[in-house]
Amino acid sequence: MGLTTTAEFPPDRTQAILDAAKQVGSLLKAAGHRFALAGGVAAYAHGAPLSLRHDVDFCIIREDAEQIADTLRKAGLHVYQPPEDWLIKARCRGEQVDLIFELAQRPIDERFLARAEELSVNSVRMPVIAATDMIGSLLAAFSEHHCDFGTVLPIARLLREKVDWPALRAQFGSQPMPDAFLYLLERLDVIPPRGAGEQREGAPAS
Repeated sequence: MGLTTTAEFPPDRTQAILDAAKQVGSLLKAAGHRFALAGGVAAYAHGAPLSLRHDVDFCIIREDAEQIADTLRKAGLHVYQPPEDWLIKARCRGEQVDLIFELAQRPIDERFLARAEELSVNSVRMPVIAATDMIGSLLAAFSEHHCDFGTVLPIARLLREKVDWPALRAQFGSQPMPDAFLYLLERLDVIPPRGAGEQREGAPAS
């Protein structure tokens, strides 16, 4: 039937992934590199009660990639270039670490990293992407082939006070799947509705 059962999900590796994030984050901090934690570990750092099952994501600026790779290699980590040209990858404590140059279809730059918030990641403090940027990256991933609202909904609920929802509407309101999710949040009273006079983007005028 094509359904995914609980047994088919990857095992919970929360502590192992947190340990990898702490080690890489500490190395980047000590070397003075520009970066911000992203992905599921960032959501966890913001307080989302997630089970971590996949990898660790860090946002870096493309021009810093070579120096960052050198820092990680000197610490004994395996660093390599995958076929994709928007990231480099590393292995730390057996976990995959993605160091990405683009998020939500936009290049990482100094302004993006400046919005990061310093948070504790299992007792190690490091820059973590802003809540608005994190939700934006999740909205950007929605498509006709990937549209798991149920995974993103609890994160949006938890972080709703930290997110610039008008900015996300402006960025993603013309895209059907992200716009549908934003409308769902409105109907569930997670976020306030668009202002009186504000028309849903793409809808015909009344």
